[in-house]
Amino acid sequence: MDPYRTRDVPAINLANSSRLDSLVRAGNLYLTAQDVVALAIENNIDVEVQRYAPLLAREVLKRAQGGGVLRAVGSGVAAGPQSVSLQGVSLTGGSAGSAGSGVSSGGGILTQLGPSIPTLDPTISAFANFQHTTSPQSNTVLTGTNAFVADTRTYQASYSQNWLFGLGATMSYSSQYTKVNSNFYTLNPYTSGNLDLQLTQNLLQGFGSAVNGRNIRVQKNNLKVTDLQFKLQLITTISAVLNLYWDLVSFQQDVQAREQAVKTAQQLYDDNKRMVEVGTLAEIEVTRAESQLYAAKQDLVISRTNLLQQETVLKNALSRSGVASAELASVHIVALDRIAPPDAAEIGELEKLVAEAAEKRPEIQQSRINLESNNLNLVGIKNSLKPTLQAFAELTNNGLTGDLTALGLAAGAAGSPLVGGYGNLLGQIARRNYPNYSAGFSLNIPLRNRAAQSDYVTSLIEIRQNELNLQKTLNQVRVDVQNAMIGLEQAKARYDAARTSRTLALQTLEADQKKFSLGASTSFQVVQDQRDLANAQSSEVQAMANYTHARISLEQALGRTLDVNHVSVEEAMRGNGGPASKGPDAGQVKQ
Repeated sequence: MDPYRTRDVPAINLANSSRLDSLVRAGNLYLTAQDVVALAIENNIDVEVQRYAPLLAREVLKRAQGGGVLRAVGSGVAAGPQSVSLQGVSLTGGSAGSAGSGVSSGGGILTQLGPSIPTLDPTISAFANFQHTTSPQSNTVLTGTNAFVADTRTYQASYSQNWLFGLGATMSYSSQYTKVNSNFYTLNPYTSGNLDLQLTQNLLQGFGSAVNGRNIRVQKNNLKVTDLQFKLQLITTISAVLNLYWDLVSFQQDVQAREQAVKTAQQLYDDNKRMVEVGTLAEIEVTRAESQLYAAKQDLVISRTNLLQQETVLKNALSRSGVASAELASVHIVALDRIAPPDAAEIGELEKLVAEAAEKRPEIQQSRINLESNNLNLVGIKNSLKPTLQAFAELTNNGLTGDLTALGLAAGAAGSPLVGGYGNLLGQIARRNYPNYSAGFSLNIPLRNRAAQSDYVTSLIEIRQNELNLQKTLNQVRVDVQNAMIGLEQAKARYDAARTSRTLALQTLEADQKKFSLGASTSFQVVQDQRDLANAQSSEVQAMANYTHARISLEQALGRTLDVNHVSVEEAMRGNGGPASKGPDAGQVKQ
């Protein structure tokens, strides 16, 4: 009875993985970059949504294997969360949200171009009818009664099946028991029956497994597409959460720099206040120092609020319940990794990197598979241009049996093979005592065939468009890789400049502080130096974060994201984010 029962789908699971709780210590969530990737795989809702895509595709495949048209199911790849601030950073993969869809049978939901695909699931049917009829007679010569009464019991069963190459067959058995009130019958009551086999074969339109099995082949391709779609969602989500994490690290470092700026401004304010009290400094210098102190405190408040907002965004991306749970909402994230300064490693040759990206990027593989599926659909659409030619044959074995009446005895039918019970009927059918044969063909030729011609040319034009779009995607891959390489070089140059600027600002402040202590400089100059140093430190932190974003962007453009972060697609599909880190004891891990 399983084919006739509904199958249950488990309810969604909104519980986070145990990894998240294991990383919380004393109100803090200690995270490494490895933990962020693992938590995103296990808990991110966008990733969990894509885990349903292969399940949906398998159900549509089952539908196609039964002869049903394809359904468009699933959802596109969701773009990852954005940081509170990404100053001057451009990330690759802006078109990810539109990628990932497979190919349906005719470009829409529950539509079909080309010859209709027969039902491929076998069918058993049964019929029973019990009837009593009374018919007044105007001619009693035929029936011997004014009112002809007949009691009938009819039974019929059949088995039907179609095959991919265009053959359809129906085997049916029927019998009818009849009892009448007429004395003019040789057998009464009597039972008639037959065993019938009907065969129909499409010879032109609808012929061949390539035509009738195209939906199955297309949906098997769509299964590959859903796997690539899940892979693309992993890449998109992992890249996004890593950007969130490294921005959080930069925000934490910016807070430390702003705290140092407040401390320095406080020290200047206290020193100026003492010097004014002893009469060695004008009172206006206290005002200047106090103004700088409040400005530094304001920058610190802004930096801290940015950090808190970034924590909220990151926690929401790593949890299925977001920040709705009180436990997660109250914890603070402590990033255990530190952004490593840019190195001088060789990026590689452009042509080799472009070739690598063309091989690894899921978008390219999806486009190629969808183009193959469109060509599979075209086979069926082209077949609809042919006339309809069917060959058919029917073989029937008949039988009749019943009880001999007085009329039959008088007619000398006592030894008739028709006299007997139900077993006699079955014996006649099995021995083929009364066979029927028929065969023939049916030809239907459309004289203009405009709809089929239009469907074929339209589909062919769409394939040409898809071929151009594939080339466009390949061209865009080159642009992505080249821009990512340029972005990485630019980010490194900006970091080098920011680091040099911070070093010079620190040296300038230290020199002016010495001059100020000797009376050779002004408090205004020291205040200005403090502002410049704070801004230079913030710029250096942001430049390091931008370099990390540029590296992540290059990995995404090359399709290396999963390899670099040691992510197995098979394990991720099962909800396993990989081995757990040591939490707060992991140390300062370099990315």
